[in-house]
Amino acid sequence: MYRALFPRDAFAELERLQREMQQAFDISPSIRGVARGGYPAMNVGSTEHSVEVYAFAPGVDPDAIEISLEKGVLTIAGERPSGNGARDEKSTVHIGERFAGRFRRVVTLPDDIDPNAVDAKFRDGVLHVSIKRREAARPRRIRIE
Repeated sequence: MYRALFPRDAFAELERLQREMQQAFDISPSIRGVARGGYPAMNVGSTEHSVEVYAFAPGVDPDAIEISLEKGVLTIAGERPSGNGARDEKSTVHIGERFAGRFRRVVTLPDDIDPNAVDAKFRDGVLHVSIKRREAARPRRIRIE
């Protein structure tokens, strides 16, 4: 009965819209998380000795990435070129999922990090930032007398 009133594509369009709205408000479970769907995709984790941040940025020149740490906030910014190649005027893109342009990701870090002990490496399109924890903040075993 409803199919006669509404075309089938309208329901698909409403479902797509609902999915996009849900993703816009969905919060990731990482440390003091950030909204999903940003570029570059990131993994943030910690050990007892450090906080580890991985940013997946294939196709980005490492010299085009800026990393800063100020007041416990790590910022990764840069630009990814379009890399579409030469297209003639008659060609049409039907699906364009590759991100191109300026990006900026911000991660709030725990209070016990040492801002003077930061190491950043870029290899095979993956940026790895390791921030050491302060020695005094590390867990230690206390002996009972």
